[in-house]
Amino acid sequence: MAIDARFPLTVYGSSISYFTGKLENYFRLKGIPYRLQSLVARSVVKEKTGSTQMPAVEFADGRWMSDSTPIIEWFEAEYPATAVIPQDPLQRFFSLLLEDYADEWLWRPAMHYRWYYREGAHFASRHLVNEIAADVPAPAFIKRAIITRRQRGGYTTGDGISVDQVPGVEAIYRRTLEQLEAIFRTRPFLLGDKPSLADIGFSGPFFRHFGLDPVPAEIMRQEAPAVWEWAARLWNTRLQDCSGALLQGIPADWGPIFDEIGRQYLPYLCANVDAVTAGRKRFDANIDGVQYRGARWSKYRVWCLQQLRVHFKALASSDQVKAQALLEQYGCWEPLWRHGQLPIDAGFCEQLPFHVDAKMIEVYE
Repeated sequence: MAIDARFPLTVYGSSISYFTGKLENYFRLKGIPYRLQSLVARSVVKEKTGSTQMPAVEFADGRWMSDSTPIIEWFEAEYPATAVIPQDPLQRFFSLLLEDYADEWLWRPAMHYRWYYREGAHFASRHLVNEIAADVPAPAFIKRAIITRRQRGGYTTGDGISVDQVPGVEAIYRRTLEQLEAIFRTRPFLLGDKPSLADIGFSGPFFRHFGLDPVPAEIMRQEAPAVWEWAARLWNTRLQDCSGALLQGIPADWGPIFDEIGRQYLPYLCANVDAVTAGRKRFDANIDGVQYRGARWSKYRVWCLQQLRVHFKALASSDQVKAQALLEQYGCWEPLWRHGQLPIDAGFCEQLPFHVDAKMIEVYE
């Protein structure tokens, strides 16, 4: 289907937002016209999508969408030309796994660097006051203080990251930089000579958080210049102009990332499942030697785990054998299936991307 009169889209979000940046990278790659609109009228967005989280997307024909991953999957189905989701079944599954990991686990160090350090909090709160809270009748310094306190209370100190956990959380970022730097010194994108869904997933934390916030941006410039270059390259690439190809199979240098998923991300999802099952909105979890205390539960992340299982089951039996071997090699298989039943309500998120029950507290990222 060609790009048609339903466009241009209006993307409601922030120019420093994790998931807004991810979705913008996707639309730019696909050549889908859109305009970015500050998320000021949050009550309207909540009415139309079921959530005030950014980004939300409004079609010219009046329909609305929410949640970046289902939005991308919908557009890939509707506009398969210049696809970012690989056609190869194994590449598709592992790209979806990497995207989910980047979305839901790298979010933690990204929010930490933005709101823990004074430089990051000053940058982000000042920007957000001007962008989405300009109409609030209060002095700017008070609005900045309220936003900073709220974000720390919801997503850093209020999500299990106290002073003791800071080294472990920052080590996630440092290791990821090393892993990606090794890849981008050898090729321009994660899966070859053109971008794929894996690149889009990692653009969330890297383009609008690690690449913008003062503390992680300086680390990236000094220690991982190839990653810095990749983030700019992705933003400046259009798939219709790409003449390169994807690699064959699953790259061996994705192995260290899979190891992170097996040691950290999937065990964290399992701890979250235990909390939701027990009805505990706060939980403690020791993840790869880092003791998180008072982390917030998330029913949405239970759905994320369910979706990973759905993607695996969609593979042909021969591909399941190959995928299982890789997942077992990196410690991902057991936590993926640790819980026989997942505590998720029937129908939860099934209307995505067109509607979602509020999944987390409102976030400014």
